[in-house]
Amino acid sequence: MQIKTKSRFDYSERYRDLGCAIAYYRKRKQLTQEQLADCINISRQHLGAIEAPNMVRAISLEVVFRIATVLEIEPYILFKFNPDK
Repeated sequence: MQIKTKSRFDYSERYRDLGCAIAYYRKRKQLTQEQLADCINISRQHLGAIEAPNMVRAISLEVVFRIATVLEIEPYILFKFNPDK
């Protein structure tokens, strides 16, 4: 039996949804990308790539936790977010 690991471990849609959630909650908090990036100690370009729907940018749990802290939400909220609803 051959396992197709590439498609089995393709999380690009999940990364896009996570980026969408970050952008949504950032805007609700009335923060710019630059402001949030400064608060969590990453570049604005890196945050922009995380949020960009046409790019797939992996993100560490450390960064997710920092973002959630600044946005004053629990980290699981970012993973649970459904952009279609």
